[in-house]
Amino acid sequence: MIKKVFLEKRKVISTFLIVLLVFLLDQATKFLAIIYLQPHGSIALLGDFLRLTYVENPGMAFGIEIDNKILFNILSIFAVLVIFYYLFKLRSHVFMRISFAVILGGAFGNLFDRFLRGRVVDFLDIEFFDIHLTGGSFLLWSLPQYSMYRWPVFNVADMAVSLGMLIIIFSAFFDYPPVTSINNPAQEEA
Repeated sequence: MIKKVFLEKRKVISTFLIVLLVFLLDQATKFLAIIYLQPHGSIALLGDFLRLTYVENPGMAFGIEIDNKILFNILSIFAVLVIFYYLFKLRSHVFMRISFAVILGGAFGNLFDRFLRGRVVDFLDIEFFDIHLTGGSFLLWSLPQYSMYRWPVFNVADMAVSLGMLIIIFSAFFDYPPVTSINNPAQEEA
């Protein structure tokens, strides 16, 4: 019984530490971006492929503008509560616990920015392959033409959320349920 309580406490503490580490790393890098990048705007690290570019994003992911900021913040808080629910519901599953902790740390990082500054600080700027969609129609929808020459500027919190989602996807495809052993031969007959 004591061992089980100890293991549960260890899971909670390690999960909290992951959330805290991601949050602090995100906030520390954003603080450095504000201090060192904001005056310069953009600094090339690997030519045009990797740049540090200071951007304040008032919208949501990929700079998508949201008209109703209050509704967006309420939905963001609701999403964090859902992540908390799944984090503790799936706490016995190691990959899921780690992935939700990483996602939660990233979500807290961006939420903290929204409440503190009213916008999220982004600074990682990567040239991605060009994407060109010609548009057209699909069933009843008219699809617009779209081109993207650089990946949208992002931050550590965005990377954490993406990494957490990749761990969930990986876990869904490659994680198998644990093999249970039978300690009592009488249980085989039941």
